[in-house]
Amino acid sequence: MRTLPKYFDPEVLANIAQLNLRAKTVIDGLLAGAHRTNSYGHSIEFAQHREYSFGDDLRSVDWKVFARSDKYYVKQYEDETTLECYLLLDHSESMNYRGAAAHLSKLEYAQLIMCSLAYLVLQQQDRIGAATFSAGVDDWLPITGSMHALDMLFTTLESGRRGKGTSIRKSMSSALERIPRKSLLIVISDLLDDTAETEQALRAAKFAGHDCIVIGVLDSDELSLPMDEICQLTDLESGARVLVDPTLIAAAYRKEMQADR
Repeated sequence: MRTLPKYFDPEVLANIAQLNLRAKTVIDGLLAGAHRTNSYGHSIEFAQHREYSFGDDLRSVDWKVFARSDKYYVKQYEDETTLECYLLLDHSESMNYRGAAAHLSKLEYAQLIMCSLAYLVLQQQDRIGAATFSAGVDDWLPITGSMHALDMLFTTLESGRRGKGTSIRKSMSSALERIPRKSLLIVISDLLDDTAETEQALRAAKFAGHDCIVIGVLDSDELSLPMDEICQLTDLESGARVLVDPTLIAAAYRKEMQADR
């Protein structure tokens, strides 16, 4: 497994560990307690079989069915479901921004959050899938309950592909095509994209039955525009440059940024 400190900060992990990553709503109503629902999970009453997939608990394999069919199937039970959580990370160029006083870039901080959440989900005996995206989905890690998923996640974050531009709508649409079951989707992004399209993507996910959590990651400089002299600003994704006098636009800029939050 890759070196952990790069993606795990003890303080952040301790704070995230206080969260209950049960989705706020479930398939047919409000979530109560340890995400009980009439979906499929592990409880008392048998519901059905499904084909075994990598990361499933071997204790749930029905060996009698295997003896008859020579295929692996796991048992599913009604009532208490296993949470399936997909972590969707924006790693577009704008996420590389790091302010003068920041210890980490937005992307590094987002990666830290992503890995900490993945660890927490797996520790809760739930299942995770993950994706990185820019203009579309760049890398996809299938759903699994295995701790080996962390190693695959580290590898992807270090060597994954990256497209040009950002489209949360297209990325979410592509991700939804690969998610067969109602799940919890956690989007980690600076949200520097078309607001209407982003809201449309989230509505589509909700319409499909998924629960969504959006974690916005911005550098404090992006919120406050602390410069006080004429300077040249560069768009990290398009490369476009513009000469600005911050003293003339600061108030309007800050108001716009707060409105978008």
